[in-house]
Amino acid sequence: MSDIELAIIGGSGLYDMAALSGIEEVNISTPFGDPSDRITVGTLHGRRVAFLPRHGRGHVLNPTEVPYRANIFALKALGVKYIVAVSACGSLREDYAPGHIVVPDQLFDHTRKRQVTFYERGLVAHVGVPHPFSPELSRAVVSAAQRAGGTVHNEGTFITIEGPRFSTKGESNLYRQWGMSIIGMTTSPEAFLAAEAEIAYSVMAHVTDYDVWHVNEAPVSVEKVIHVLKDNMKIAKKAVSLIAQTMDNWAGDFDAHQAMKDTILTQRTQIPEALKVALKPLMGKYWE
Repeated sequence: MSDIELAIIGGSGLYDMAALSGIEEVNISTPFGDPSDRITVGTLHGRRVAFLPRHGRGHVLNPTEVPYRANIFALKALGVKYIVAVSACGSLREDYAPGHIVVPDQLFDHTRKRQVTFYERGLVAHVGVPHPFSPELSRAVVSAAQRAGGTVHNEGTFITIEGPRFSTKGESNLYRQWGMSIIGMTTSPEAFLAAEAEIAYSVMAHVTDYDVWHVNEAPVSVEKVIHVLKDNMKIAKKAVSLIAQTMDNWAGDFDAHQAMKDTILTQRTQIPEALKVALKPLMGKYWE
């Protein structure tokens, strides 16, 4: 399945589109456990595309329980080079209104309990992430979301909190003082693991609410989030379709695809052979 270059991480309903054909489900085991669910692979405008439900079918995994390492490793094993993550977010800015789409260019990790790297247990590597989202892929996502009819913002800092609870008003106001733009619960460590796997990664973040800071809006609720997400699902599906349809125009070799070059500090002779075998889909090209 090395022809699967594009993957979409999001809700299980994303792959329910008429243009998707040749659908099959793939089970992949990884050194980091099983992914959130089976990976659905189908043909979209002549491209084989993988769809992974981040929280599992039926939304059974909370943000901390999502097996981020297994998800990214499984997609890498399929040959994926580009990941578009579709996420819900709260807005921390007046001008980023509910119903809008944000394609952020920066990320702030405020989580505490997650496994954040592939490189441990005898292998030390330090990836550089000054640009945690692929600029090239993000431009393609912005264009597709705009053509799909969305009101799109092409910059902003996305803060990831641990969850599963929503923020207090004090926390929300502090994040605004820090200069954060949108808030969610899943982009970290997903984006950083994609960087370690040398996969170009971008987020199409759908604003569902004004978090809890906004004095003229009701506090965020699950009901409100679901309502806005349902309205935006049509735009998300159309944008995903356009991203696949226009791959010849935007796809290429990006900086993200060489992110791990010269990052390994461990002496090659000290890396356990079993670890080399386990991590071959990620780093094999650097020690073969």
